[in-house]
Amino acid sequence: MASAPHVLFAGGGTAGHLFPGLAVAEHLQGRLPQADVTFAGGGTARERHAVRTAGFHYTVIPAQPSPHTPLQALRFVTDNVAGYCAARWMLREQRVSLVVGLGGYTSAAIVRAAVARGIPVILLEQNAVPGRTTRWLSRAATLVCAAYEDVRPHLHVQAPVIVTGNPARTAFEKLYRRTQQRSQVSGENPALSLVTDQPYRQRRLVVLGGAAGARSLNESVPAALKKLGDRLAGWQIIHQTGEGQLQETEARYAKLGVEALAVTYIDEIASVLFASDLAISRAGGMTLAELSLAGTPSVLVPYPQATDDHQIANAKVFTAASACRMIDERSQTGALDAALARELEPLLSNEHMRAEMTRNIRRLARPDAAADVAAAIKDQLCSGMTSRLAA
Repeated sequence: MASAPHVLFAGGGTAGHLFPGLAVAEHLQGRLPQADVTFAGGGTARERHAVRTAGFHYTVIPAQPSPHTPLQALRFVTDNVAGYCAARWMLREQRVSLVVGLGGYTSAAIVRAAVARGIPVILLEQNAVPGRTTRWLSRAATLVCAAYEDVRPHLHVQAPVIVTGNPARTAFEKLYRRTQQRSQVSGENPALSLVTDQPYRQRRLVVLGGAAGARSLNESVPAALKKLGDRLAGWQIIHQTGEGQLQETEARYAKLGVEALAVTYIDEIASVLFASDLAISRAGGMTLAELSLAGTPSVLVPYPQATDDHQIANAKVFTAASACRMIDERSQTGALDAALARELEPLLSNEHMRAEMTRNIRRLARPDAAADVAAAIKDQLCSGMTSRLAA
């Protein structure tokens, strides 16, 4: 009897890399309950906790990001060589059938080791400009599952690419389908509910900075909201600050006299965004996928230090569809708070403008992205098993 397939999800490091993989793994379990699923990453406490809470095995592979100092360069070489050797051993010992590369520096050594051992590799690319691992290894990959058509010119001409969209967390999928079902039963357009449903209810503005890019938003958003003054009447402000920045952000709001609820992380982010009227956010691939499912009108402020300006490229896909507004933080001649206030002012007061943005951003939603990637993994596993049986 053939042994159960073993799928290794390689990478992580940030929520934008890890959570799409967890969403795909959950769908894969539904399609192939006999399959073993393992995640391999750099070993951060938050990543370990997220994977184990989802019910999957986790293993640590040494890795280091691109160096900026001579000492970092030495560790980059030693750790990544050690990671490559450890990955080759693990792939053999655990009889891994297929590797799913999630992106990020942690995935590079594992994906390279899989290619060297002849193990099929499927790469997930969450951004409009692909990461270095995807660019380097796209030709050797069995398949690249891309969030956007825009990735094709950046990859090898022979790279096998399908556009699946960006996998979102399961909670977003469930709420999206529930919203669509409710609108079908009532015959109401979900976007119009922004205008017609409870016209006197309190509106909600959510601020999402991202894991690495929260600081400038934490510094600028309170001042921007102060400039808007009475235009915020009737609005609730929820501000996710990221780790280590809660007290500073609370102090800024208190000093400016702006009432806001600041939290380190929003645990129930799906239910919060589905009940929100406007967001200020970075432009990571997973964040945009989840904003699309929630239908949340947004002002995007792409992280200016993002590799290869991939957040700018992501945001341009959405602004081209009139689904979001964008502020390029690098090109601001004045303070970021002034630019934020200019973009927010018409959106706070014009509900029809927000409803139009909701319609447009929901056209970009890909609720089946995780299921489509899981189906591609299953197809590859099944075709591999068929080939071995035929041999």
